[in-house]
Amino acid sequence: MSAAVAVRGLEKSFGDLHVLRGVDLEVAPGTVFALLGSNGAGKTTLVRILSTLLRMDGGEVAVAGFDVATRGADVRRSISLTGQFAAVDEVLTGRENLVLVARLRHLPDPGRVADELLARFSLTEAGRRRAGTYSGGMRRRLDIAMSLIGSPAVVVLDEPTTGLDPEARLEVWDAIRGLAAGGTTVLLTTQHLDEAEQLADRIAILHEGRIIVDGTLAELQALLPPTRVERVEQPPALEDVFLAVIGSRRAAGDPTGQEAR
Repeated sequence: MSAAVAVRGLEKSFGDLHVLRGVDLEVAPGTVFALLGSNGAGKTTLVRILSTLLRMDGGEVAVAGFDVATRGADVRRSISLTGQFAAVDEVLTGRENLVLVARLRHLPDPGRVADELLARFSLTEAGRRRAGTYSGGMRRRLDIAMSLIGSPAVVVLDEPTTGLDPEARLEVWDAIRGLAAGGTTVLLTTQHLDEAEQLADRIAILHEGRIIVDGTLAELQALLPPTRVERVEQPPALEDVFLAVIGSRRAAGDPTGQEAR
């Protein structure tokens, strides 16, 4: 498989509002790909199309080699989507949450599947406690563990650290690194630029419905001159790149800076 996710010329509008205007991106297998963008840039719309929750107006999209438009069932078997808020049942224990999902996926020996994932995400001791007693980081780790049941080739994490404290964010970062180390492809949407710096093999910036830059962190940093303090040379932070790119696009286009939603 040459790409875990391949998007070519993706278009989507809602009435007169053009949300995606010819998006192109490619995610290599076993990597973490960060998709950055301001509110209203079109990130959620793109994720919904990738996961077959929304139909595209034009273009081509493939996930794990399956065309989203014609092989939706295969795409859904190959992808897992974790939203901004942990989708765990707080009345059930952590283990019961995992067993429930394994049964829904008709996997043999759901208990073994649950125990292996609890161990993988350092939740074994908490596995028999109600999920409602978990910290924010533990709930998010459990949520990610649930998304791996059935061994999807691609995991989409949509704003996975929203609302988490710094310690919990670090726990989730470690879990994401573990996914990539195990060969899972991760598509990460985030507004936290340091998150992309820490985790992503490749980064794209979506602005007003288009991918305006796409590259490694080093490639994006090279778009700006390095910052110099006396004799110390320092590359620009990803936040500097993001704001500079967005600002130059707005200056060259609509002076109001109106974005797609």
